[in-house]
Amino acid sequence: QVQLAESGGGLVQAGGSLRLSCAASGSIFSINVMGWYRQAPGRQRELVARVNSGGTTNYADSVKGRFTISRDNDKNTVFLQMNSLKPEDTAVYYCNGDVKSSRWSSVYVVWGQGTQVTVAS
Repeated sequence: QVQLAESGGGLVQAGGSLRLSCAASGSIFSINVMGWYRQAPGRQRELVARVNSGGTTNYADSVKGRFTISRDNDKNTVFLQMNSLKPEDTAVYYCNGDVKSSRWSSVYVVWGQGTQVTVAS
């Protein structure tokens, strides 16, 4: 079993910054893509940013220039640096990863439990 554990959420004033972390643990052979998603009340979960094991990133248009995703492959950890936060960034943020538990296993997606980010105006 592989688990993802997020941390770093909280309450911040508009214009402030937060850094989210997500660490994977368990039986891990490799994780190709790791990503951050968010879900605001009454809205669908949406992609925020993702990064593959080679470091290629992509971002939602709404966060480009403000958020930066990075990862530490040795520690199976992904980070999301969020700057210039806006009230509309308020949501539960989830990380996920495309995991292989062994060289011969299939890829499966694992989700974290989520961390609340609240941006006050």
